[in-house]
Amino acid sequence: MLSRTADHLFWMARYTERAENTARMLDVNYQTSLLPQSSEATEQGWRGLLSISELTHDYHRLHDSLNPHDVMEFMVCDESNPSSIHSCLRAARENARAVRGTLTTEVWETANTTWLEFKRLIANGSFRRDPADFFEWVKFRSHLSRGVTLGTMLQDESFHFLRIGTFLERADNTARLLDVKFHGAQSEFFGVREQREPVEVDFYYWSAILRSVSGFEVYRKVYRNVIRPEKVAELLILRPDMPRSLAACMDEVVGNLKMVANEQSGETLRRAGRLRADLSFGRIDEILATGLHAFLTQFLDRVGDLGIGISRDFLVPV
Repeated sequence: MLSRTADHLFWMARYTERAENTARMLDVNYQTSLLPQSSEATEQGWRGLLSISELTHDYHRLHDSLNPHDVMEFMVCDESNPSSIHSCLRAARENARAVRGTLTTEVWETANTTWLEFKRLIANGSFRRDPADFFEWVKFRSHLSRGVTLGTMLQDESFHFLRIGTFLERADNTARLLDVKFHGAQSEFFGVREQREPVEVDFYYWSAILRSVSGFEVYRKVYRNVIRPEKVAELLILRPDMPRSLAACMDEVVGNLKMVANEQSGETLRRAGRLRADLSFGRIDEILATGLHAFLTQFLDRVGDLGIGISRDFLVPV
């Protein structure tokens, strides 16, 4: 396969997944902002969202103050923001158009229709009238894209590069979400009582985070207990049967990398395998003892390094 074709497929999948994850993060912030809380706690949540995407500087270059309306506009509609849903869906569609002959008709039409319908929803004000419904639409279109890919595409190299892009992006976003939200939970508002019994708002905070990764029902099924932060971390980091966990993502990345391996990809595959092994044999108590922030920061660095390695070995050099 030509490296340029692989590059378009890889980034088409990454941008589609990034749009979904941006919608998920906006949705959880929007939902938690409706809880009774101080203005400082609300602002911290929106500041954290910008921090997840490393867009704080870009936002403040355009806006003097931090408020939910401006943040959502910036993360959804702003064409100058490369991580906005607008930019991601447009980039996904353009990458799909560049390799239209490699994709099935259904995959191309899904990407194209998503972009056209997105522009219509923004133009008619649907996003501003009901943000939660709009975010659900973005997630649904991403689900549809993956389903059509699985259901119609030949599982050749094209398919594997799409999968690598999807799960590398998902791993990155899950780690960022965990890092920022666990840091936010250390504030006084999201603390616990002296008896270490969760305050009522803790339940809504952690359940909102779980819902943002479609993990609320999964958590209830796996743990059958009250929502505890350490169990949330375990579910989203180490459980290979949780679709959006770091472990599950790395399983997919390694499996698909093996299917497209070439003479120069040995080191990238080794690093991916080592990262997967660390997750497969890790324990949440050890991770928490050494520091969750340090663990997630290192994970993000290693995922970024994998992305560079994949670009070097398979894609158009950056």
